Amino acid sequence: MGLLDGKVALVTGAGGGLGESHALLLAKEGAAVVVNDLGGARDGSGASASMADVVVEKIKAAGGKAVANYGNVTNEDDAKAMVQSAVDSFGKIDFIIANAGILRDKSFKKMTNEMWDIVIDVHLRGTYLTVKAAYDQMIEQGEGGSIVVTSSTSGLIGNFGQTNYGAAKAGIAGFARCLFQEGIKSKIRVNILAPVAWSRLTDDIFPQGQNMEELLSAEKVSPIVVWLGSDEAKDVSGRTFLVQGNNVQLLSWQSHSLAMKDNADDAWSVADVGKSVLENFEHWPKGPGPVPRSFE
Repeated sequence: MGLLDGKVALVTGAGGGLGESHALLLAKEGAAVVVNDLGGARDGSGASASMADVVVEKIKAAGGKAVANYGNVTNEDDAKAMVQSAVDSFGKIDFIIANAGILRDKSFKKMTNEMWDIVIDVHLRGTYLTVKAAYDQMIEQGEGGSIVVTSSTSGLIGNFGQTNYGAAKAGIAGFARCLFQEGIKSKIRVNILAPVAWSRLTDDIFPQGQNMEELLSAEKVSPIVVWLGSDEAKDVSGRTFLVQGNNVQLLSWQSHSLAMKDNADDAWSVADVGKSVLENFEHWPKGPGPVPRSFE
């Protein structure tokens, strides 16, 4: 018996890396899985059916249920077809993991509109279109469901050379923080994953020669993601999970008072508010430093 027996899940970008790991573990826990992958390179170019097919064959070889889908998450008709594939093949959809993504890393001074647009399109628009299709189907079914979107520390904290990627990932997190509030009425929960994992998208970001492929393997991220689709997680929604190796952390926002006085008083002067803000500057929470990258 698995935690997801009888559930039907869709994973976008499931032909490799995190998506493949999610799909394999979903199937192991009893879910029927729609394995979506366009089959392109990490920069979004090209397409191939082979990546999704290989994952489906792995699932079937292990005794699980799966079908392949080769749609593009940036295409509305394709996004709807992914969800329809779940309904046609397995009768419904209970769980979507919006995972598909690409990279076009470049320092901002060398960023082009094309690099910006395609990353925003795949990550932010692709998440919106696929989640919208799944959400609408879950509403129609009337039984609730689970949605996990994939953000990133690049969007939540920041990273050198990823203004396009970070903007998209921050947008995904904001999208989910709003959607979860709407989903409560229909028992549709929405959670955010911020993974730190080795994959073909990240292998040139991590230090080389330190066994990162094993220490930060995708397989160590998937358990919490799959659990979020189970009935055990029925009360968990609107949360952000940072997962790094075997460490799962809950991210939440904190505020720190810097300048305060009665709202009935006159506005701060520029000099006075600046003085108040800087009084405890040395005690501000420490922010992350820039991560060294090999390009300008």
